[in-house]
Amino acid sequence: MAVVVRAGAAPLGWLGVFAAGIGVLVPGLTGRRIGVLAGAALFIVATAVVAYVRRKRYDALIRSAARAGKHDVLQDRAVAVRTWRRGHRWWLLLAFLAALGSAFAVPAAGGMLLAGCGTGLRLKAAWLGRRERAENALLWVRVDWLDARGGRPAGKAVKAFRSTGIAAGDAAPGGARRRTAALV
Repeated sequence: MAVVVRAGAAPLGWLGVFAAGIGVLVPGLTGRRIGVLAGAALFIVATAVVAYVRRKRYDALIRSAARAGKHDVLQDRAVAVRTWRRGHRWWLLLAFLAALGSAFAVPAAGGMLLAGCGTGLRLKAAWLGRRERAENALLWVRVDWLDARGGRPAGKAVKAFRSTGIAAGDAAPGGARRRTAALV
């Protein structure tokens, strides 16, 4: 489940960094200094809001997590990330273009806002990873409860999370790629 949360962190973060970098090159209406300061404020606010939004819903779903049965359909990490990114590619492109377009008014602010959203998702996935380590179980969302684009892991359709052992699947706690021990 943290995989779905984390799937958008890298594209949002990198697109935001690129948009902010390109946005700094444009003088804009407000000037670079005001744009960068406004962008820094937006980065901090977006990071905090995205990281803390819907925490009560996640807590309730984590508390009601049931052991995954043999009829539950769970996705591998790579499949979940690919599904999320394919389902949201047009939204990511529109957000990137909006961040670039906003640079003509307030340089770098839109890109830093986008990067803040990506950082907030990364922090939320890290929080979920700490919860998974504390519970000593990976948390999953059934595939049929996710929306058509592979997102909304705490949406209305999700009734409860499923849990498996910590070694199940190809994801580590927090949605990161599992690192295997090196062969000697």
